[in-house]
Amino acid sequence: MPDSTTPALHSGTNQKYLQGYLAWLRNEKHYSELTAENYARDLRHLFELSASTTLGDLKIHHIRRYIAQLHSSGLGGRSLARLLSAWRGFFNYLLRDHGFTDNPCTGLRAPKSPKSLPQVLSPDEATRLVDLPADTPVAIRDKAMFELFYSSGLRLAELVDLDPDQLELTEGIVRVTGKGSKTRIVPLGSFAIQALQAWLAVRPQLAKTGEPALFVGTRGQRISPRVVQLCMKQWGIKMGISSSVHPHMLRHSFATHVLQSSGDLRAVQEMLGHASISTTQVYTHLDFQYLSKIYDAAHPRAKRKP
Repeated sequence: MPDSTTPALHSGTNQKYLQGYLAWLRNEKHYSELTAENYARDLRHLFELSASTTLGDLKIHHIRRYIAQLHSSGLGGRSLARLLSAWRGFFNYLLRDHGFTDNPCTGLRAPKSPKSLPQVLSPDEATRLVDLPADTPVAIRDKAMFELFYSSGLRLAELVDLDPDQLELTEGIVRVTGKGSKTRIVPLGSFAIQALQAWLAVRPQLAKTGEPALFVGTRGQRISPRVVQLCMKQWGIKMGISSSVHPHMLRHSFATHVLQSSGDLRAVQEMLGHASISTTQVYTHLDFQYLSKIYDAAHPRAKRKP
């Protein structure tokens, strides 16, 4: 049965439940370390908000109040929906493995917020970023990472988790393990292949002996997501890009530019690793005027009379 300790003591029990849940996410759901840490961060929000109440005593009105508090503090609908999803999954775990009898998040929905379109770089800006001066091993690494982001639309967690044997440069593909441990094959552009070949040639200068990671930090071990983010932000400033550049911006730019050129939404969905095409459809709104021109030119009933 759920623990019934006093508020002053139950934080230790919360941490025990949290560690068990994270272990389950990693071992049973095969979530990456980065994804597991995101869940942990969301659950720590819950622990802070419910500091005076044990998990077993939480009811739907508590969760509704916490969501209202977070919303009033400025947290948007998408972030609140992610929090609720993490909390709901955590309580389902407690129901199954720790004798809890109620999931206080069941039936709750986050308030909606205005839809915002993803930020993207223009083709000129993306080209400027990946054309950075690769004159040191670290700069050669950064160029390879950025070319790979823009060439193949990888998620940050997917890129840092890559090992060299997932690249097939002669065939121009990379095998990526994405969300839910699903593997997909993504094509590599010629510029990305050249940048990766240059990096592999100097990688031994940075990598520790036996280190399996494709990309390593200055200490010779697998590069961390935070280091990748900082490197990209710094290079964006150096290359004169006004936007605050981050890895997901290059993923968005990849999707938008491929869709603009091809109009093939299904292919973009496959390359991004989206489970549902509705997730990919956000990119259709980024340049609707461009897609309208394709429609006008291609559809026999769309052509306007002179």
